[in-house]
Amino acid sequence: MSSVQTVRAVILVSGLVQGVGYRAYAQEEASRLGLAGGVRNLEDGRVEVAVEGQRSTVEVFMGTLRTGPRLARVEALQVAWESPAGRYVGFQIWY
Repeated sequence: MSSVQTVRAVILVSGLVQGVGYRAYAQEEASRLGLAGGVRNLEDGRVEVAVEGQRSTVEVFMGTLRTGPRLARVEALQVAWESPAGRYVGFQIWY
C-alpha cells in the first residue's frame, strides 16, 4: 500500500479575485506543482478551483491560492475535501 495519499479538493476563493489574473495564476501554480484540475469564475464573484494530487502538494497549492497574484485580495478559502475522480489531465481554465 502506498503512503502517498491522492485527494481532491474543491476550493471556493472569495475576495477581489476576478479581473485580476487569478485564474491564470492558479493554472500556472498548479501546473508548476504537477497538479490536475481546473479553475473558473462564478457568477457571485468567487472563483472555484477543483484540484487533485498528493495531499501535501494540494496544501502547498492552497497556500499559493491564499496569496494570489499581485492585484488580488483574497479574503477566504472554503475547502471541501472529496475522493479523487481521476478524470483530470493537466490543469485548465474553465469558461
